[in-house]
Amino acid sequence: MRKIAVIGLGYVGLPLARLFATKYPVLGFDINQKRIDELRSGKDLTLEVEDDVLQEVLVQENPFNTETNGLYCSNQLADIEGANFYVVTVPTPVDKHNRPDLTPLYKASETVGKVLKKGDIVVYESTVYPGVTEEECIPVLEKISGLKFNVDFFAGYSPERINPGDKQHTVEKILKVTSGSTPEVGKEVDDVYKSVITAGTHLAPAIKVAEAAKVIENSQRDINIAFVNELAKIFNILGIDTHAVLEAAGTKWNFLPFKPGLVGGHCIGVDPYYLAQKAQEHGYHPEIILAGRRLNDSMGEYVASQVVKTMIKKGINVSGAEVLMLGITFKENCPDVRNTKIVDVIRALEDYGIKVTTYDPWANPEEVMHEYGIESLKELPDMKFDSLVLGVAHEEFIELDYDTLKKVHAVVYDVKGIISEKADNRL
Repeated sequence: MRKIAVIGLGYVGLPLARLFATKYPVLGFDINQKRIDELRSGKDLTLEVEDDVLQEVLVQENPFNTETNGLYCSNQLADIEGANFYVVTVPTPVDKHNRPDLTPLYKASETVGKVLKKGDIVVYESTVYPGVTEEECIPVLEKISGLKFNVDFFAGYSPERINPGDKQHTVEKILKVTSGSTPEVGKEVDDVYKSVITAGTHLAPAIKVAEAAKVIENSQRDINIAFVNELAKIFNILGIDTHAVLEAAGTKWNFLPFKPGLVGGHCIGVDPYYLAQKAQEHGYHPEIILAGRRLNDSMGEYVASQVVKTMIKKGINVSGAEVLMLGITFKENCPDVRNTKIVDVIRALEDYGIKVTTYDPWANPEEVMHEYGIESLKELPDMKFDSLVLGVAHEEFIELDYDTLKKVHAVVYDVKGIISEKADNRL
């Protein structure tokens, strides 16, 4: 009987653990005691799993002991000893120099290595460059456990395809890529995922193939968004409405429907650097991938400059001006603030001497302050502003009464292009 331990209960790990728990005994492990307490109470503050859905699978004791289906959350190493199928879902960020930071993966591998037994399978879901599982993680498992890879224990890789805030494309409804360290193990890994993923699975021929597939999925999106961001800059100079151009071009059946915008988050804004790192280690400099990253990383400063130019054209004194930033999460209708590029816009506006007030009904103010040192409000401030910047397309902002927040000649800048009829300018 498969007894599954999911290591890391964030945006990726919790939805997966919940899903597995409908058919298997599952131990959800996370080092954050606050997160464990929250989940044990039946609440998920990431909003990826509805409280009632989570509560349906929660059990009060370790299901490995009773061999009954259900999810038990813990931060105690001893609780995962009974597992025979480990799934690692920890984050893989980049450092301030955009170099891959594998520290969470190393620490998670050390944790699993301490309880690894003969016959166990360890599957990684964290986004990595090709080779990380076998060249970086497996040696840690071998060292800590004293076991031999592909003799005593085995491995797999199944890239996460979670889309934060998306209640339609949930984990079970997205086709899952799987792989294993041997053909036989690949089949075993695939069978476990296939038993809960209703959309089906695709068994890749090797772990490195599955790793590479993940990083190019998001690198492809990054490059395409960079292209339309560059178009937005060109058409702005030419005085042409970018969104109107894209709408017209989109009438062709094979035109890809990408829109300009800020590219942040834990995937698209990060994954290309993982692929670039591996390419550079092998002596190849990836020009298109890094060019796309540079352009997308520059968009925060560009948005700020466009806001300031529009303010100047309206005769607004920029220095000391009051600006309301609407939204700070990395995408709409979710509380995830990881690698949000709204911060770049705020910093750039502040460099012009502007005072920025940030309002986001979805974001956790404590998390925003901890991560970025920025005060984020959950309620609209009772005042009027020289400029309003719609940075995130939260549903609350679509029907917002902007007139009540504006001074007489205030600027409304629509980064997301969702309130164009109310905006003075848009990206």
